[in-house]
Amino acid sequence: MKGGRFNLSDVEEARRRIRDYVYKTPLEKSIWLSGKERSVFLKLECQQPVKAFKIRGALNKLLLLSERQKSAGVAAVSSGNHGISVAYGAQLLGIRNAKIIVPETTPQSKVDKIRFYGGDVTLLGGNFDEAHEKGMAYIKESGLTCVDGWDDDPDVYAGQGTVALEILEQNPDIDTILVPVGGGGLCTGIAVAGKSQKPGLRVIPVCSEACTAWPDSVRDGRHYHEYPSAPSVCDALVGGIGCLSWSMREWLDESLTVKESFIRTATAQAVLKEKIVAEAAGAVPLAALLQYGDAIPGRNIALVISGGNVDTDLLIDIISSMKSHKE
Repeated sequence: MKGGRFNLSDVEEARRRIRDYVYKTPLEKSIWLSGKERSVFLKLECQQPVKAFKIRGALNKLLLLSERQKSAGVAAVSSGNHGISVAYGAQLLGIRNAKIIVPETTPQSKVDKIRFYGGDVTLLGGNFDEAHEKGMAYIKESGLTCVDGWDDDPDVYAGQGTVALEILEQNPDIDTILVPVGGGGLCTGIAVAGKSQKPGLRVIPVCSEACTAWPDSVRDGRHYHEYPSAPSVCDALVGGIGCLSWSMREWLDESLTVKESFIRTATAQAVLKEKIVAEAAGAVPLAALLQYGDAIPGRNIALVISGGNVDTDLLIDIISSMKSHKE
C-alpha cells in the first residue's frame, strides 16, 4: 500500500502479517465501571510486549520493507511509544540501524526503553511538533526508511486498526469504543476496521484539555497539523493531527475532551481498582467515563487502554496525591 487511504481488507492483511509478533490483548469486563444499564470493557493494549498498541502499526510497516531497506536502516519520530515499538520491531527482525528521534521532554523511562531495544535515540525539539519537523528533515537526508507512526502512512494506520478486529471478535455486542486521540492513527484505524464490520458502531476520540487539536480542527474545519499544547500528564497526546487521520475524519464520531484532573484520577484508579498499569494517555478513555458518566452512549462500551509506559515518578506522584486528598 503506497499513499492514499486504507480499508478493512488492508487491516485484515495487517493482522495476518503481524499475528505471530503481537499479543491478542484481553478485553476484560470492569466490575468497577459496569452497572445494571451497561457493561464496560477494557481493551488492555498496555499489555503488549512493549506495553503499547504502537507495536501493531510499527511491525506491519517493518514487515513490508524490502531487504535493501532493512539493510539501510529505519528511523522514526516519536513521543515515546512508537519509538519503543520501532526499536523493538527492528531488533526482532534483525534490522541493525534504528534511529529514533524524540522530543527533549520525553520521559526518561521511555528513552531508556528505546535504548534497551537497541534504538539510537536523539533528543530533538522542545515538543512533538518541533521534533517532528526537525526529525523528518534529518530522515530525508539520511537514506533511512521512515516508519511514520503519526502523519501519513496507511500501512501503520492499518496495523493500528487490528485492535478493532480483536474487540469485535472478543465481544460482538460492543456498540461504543472510546479511544485516545493524539495524531489520530489509532482512532482512525479502529473506526475504519470497526465500522466496516459493524456500521452502527460508535468510535469516539478522547483528548486532554491540554491539547484539543482534534476537536478544534473539526470545529474550525481546518487541519491543525501543528498545535500548541499546555503542560500535560499525557505526553503521548500532544501536538497536531496527522494528515491521513484528518483526511478520513468522517469515520469518527464526535470527540470528548477531558480535564487533566480526571486523567490523573483515572490513572490512579486503573492501578488501585482495576489492578492495571496505564500511562496517563492510555487512561484517557477511562477518564472520559468518569467525567461524562451516563452522557456517553452505549450499553456495551470498550475503553482502549492504549499504553502502560508510565513514568514511575509521575505514577507515584499521582497515586500519592489521590491518597492525600482522601486523607
